[in-house]
Amino acid sequence: MEAGQAQALRSTTRRIMPVVSLNLIIYVVIGLPMAVIPIFVHDVLHCNTVIAGFAVSLQYFATFASRASAGRRIDTQGPKPVAVLGLALGIGSGLLLLVAGLSAALIPVSLLCLFISRLALGWAESWASTAAIVWNIRRVGSANTAQVISWNGITSYGGIALGATIGEQLSHLGGGWGGLVTLGIVSTVLPAIGTALARAYPAVAPIKHDAPAMPFSKVFRLVLPHGCALAAGSVGFGAISSCLALYFAAERWPDAAQALAVFGMVFVIVRFVFARQIGRIGGTNVALISLGVETLGLLILAFLPSAEAATLGAAVTGAGFSLVFPALGVLAVDRAGAQNRGAALGAFSVFLDLAIGISGPLLGLVIHSAGYMALFIFTACVTFLGIVQVLRLKRAARA
Repeated sequence: MEAGQAQALRSTTRRIMPVVSLNLIIYVVIGLPMAVIPIFVHDVLHCNTVIAGFAVSLQYFATFASRASAGRRIDTQGPKPVAVLGLALGIGSGLLLLVAGLSAALIPVSLLCLFISRLALGWAESWASTAAIVWNIRRVGSANTAQVISWNGITSYGGIALGATIGEQLSHLGGGWGGLVTLGIVSTVLPAIGTALARAYPAVAPIKHDAPAMPFSKVFRLVLPHGCALAAGSVGFGAISSCLALYFAAERWPDAAQALAVFGMVFVIVRFVFARQIGRIGGTNVALISLGVETLGLLILAFLPSAEAATLGAAVTGAGFSLVFPALGVLAVDRAGAQNRGAALGAFSVFLDLAIGISGPLLGLVIHSAGYMALFIFTACVTFLGIVQVLRLKRAARA
């Protein structure tokens, strides 16, 4: 029986891989400038930390704004055309990043191009990533939803880790604005390859139902309790993605991209090894453990000020955040039914986008006012509120 289950798992994984590779491409593109943009805005364009954090977080506001349209288009048109359009937006984002680097001497023009590039990339993430999840669920069946979401997360944060490492190395080729130009070229080529691959994969038809689709506002209310817990846990990720490079630069520590890569690699390993625990011990239990570990990682960052401790804190934070989304996501998405799976996934993901989008400028303001220690203490407190919310969910489930 165990041999048969292992064979079935391998078969499912092989079917997931082609489509999930599209998700990997879009997240490598997201990771490429992650450690470079805050430094470019702060050191090359001479803007403050609030603007630097905002430049990173702007992507997530666009992702948030486009989730509803992504979910509805997937449910009505099927996931393939949505994925193709998302990757095409990624091409536009890369071209604008290239222009932002070339126009660095004209600060307002460079900032405008960079901001529009981030908005386009956020829209690309929303459409391509959500479509990849639903596309694979339709290919392998709803019984494998947790596995699909887990593989999407592995490629998401693995892609960010890989992209951040590559991007940090490429940024040295031209130095300052020249590095951003190089990243813009790579960020244009990769989604172009992804678009060609997506067109080659077989499509799946949208599900037809007699009942009308549930309004997005109702879907949003259904996933709200789980989404609030996800939002609390996502602020820790926002601190890592928006502020870790600035923290290293302020302390004059090298290898900020390496710390981001460690965060992503630990995230991937934990999700790969422990994702099945969601089905074994329950989503709420996994979420409680995960948020506890994430809180510990943020406290390490707060109270142990060294490059090695910061890298360790980022790793522990990544380990904790790894399973928060699938642990709560499987429970949240099932509440809306198969007909509204795309909308439910989009609505649930809104909480991730909104939390990270707000955290960039907010945490930049905390840094400006009170420093980096206060930043990580604040994010640890928010993550602890996520633990409280999951405990409420657990009590409600018992009742």
